[in-house]
Amino acid sequence: MIIAFSVTPLGVGEEVGEYVADAVRVVRESGLPNRTDAMFTTVEGDWDEVMDVVKRAVAAVEARAPRVSVILKADIRPDVTDGITSKVATVERHLAAG
Repeated sequence: MIIAFSVTPLGVGEEVGEYVADAVRVVRESGLPNRTDAMFTTVEGDWDEVMDVVKRAVAAVEARAPRVSVILKADIRPDVTDGITSKVATVERHLAAG
């Protein structure tokens, strides 16, 4: 499964990068395939391990912020691996073909 999620600390002002970095650090240290962009962090693995990483990432932000907002989107496809890379590669192949 692939999870794209965003963790936003509330009540800490407009500069939230250091809080978001705490969440991203948890994801990167998990060892699961992941990618972070300007809006979401995407992580791939089985249900339990991915949800555990999301929970720990949220907890890392929650430890420093009075309130936390989470947005989560899931693509659940059993027996599919490397979806983070292969889905983008498919789109790029179509773009290259014109």
